[in-house]
Amino acid sequence: MSGQFVVLPTPEAVAAAAADRIVASARNAIRRRGRFFLALSGGSTPRGVYALLAAPPRAAAVDWSQVEFFWGDERACPPDDPDSNFGVARALLLDRLMGIRPARVHRMPADAEDRDLAANRYQGEIARAFGVPGDASRPPTFDLIWLGMGRDGHTASLFPGSSALAERRRWVIATQAPPPGCYRMSFTLPLINAARAVMFVAVGADKAPALRLVRSVPGDLPAARVHARSTLWLVDAAAAGTAAAS
Repeated sequence: MSGQFVVLPTPEAVAAAAADRIVASARNAIRRRGRFFLALSGGSTPRGVYALLAAPPRAAAVDWSQVEFFWGDERACPPDDPDSNFGVARALLLDRLMGIRPARVHRMPADAEDRDLAANRYQGEIARAFGVPGDASRPPTFDLIWLGMGRDGHTASLFPGSSALAERRRWVIATQAPPPGCYRMSFTLPLINAARAVMFVAVGADKAPALRLVRSVPGDLPAARVHARSTLWLVDAAAAGTAAAS
């Protein structure tokens, strides 16, 4: 597995490290380029990170008005649904931070009736935010894409065996979790791998088998296909399992 692999003792330590990484990346991007392009993660792990970002001292350490918030994937549910990645981020982070510009919060509309059309429109929204053509052959460069990893090794909503893994042209696609999973929308590998940095956050012993495969069989599982310019894995001891010694 390429990238930096950091094992921390507890989920709380992982959350703190992830929050600090986001703050440092934001400050650096805003200082260098005036804005910070961030894609948030889904699942349960972000909750602890959001709480840290929304509280002192981290909340005051970033000019949040200069942050463009996107999501790497989303379930086909309305924003007030408990399973909505956007809804969780809004309740625990966005509504608690000062200075956020609503126009810079880009909800992924996976609940649209025509999800293929919505995915194309979200790609256009990304392009407009970056000031590039929506049909550009090379995806724009996010400053930081924050990803998780499922027990099956999926990341974003790119699942093992999915045709979405073969996508080379589009940046955003409609997809589906394995049955009985719901419909979703997701960044594709070309967009993810174009990022300046990707941060994986994985905690819990249930992630250990997939993590061992990701590290030992490059390119087999979806998470192993992520090769951004900088790829950081933050995992707790339980997720690392025997991989921590390798």
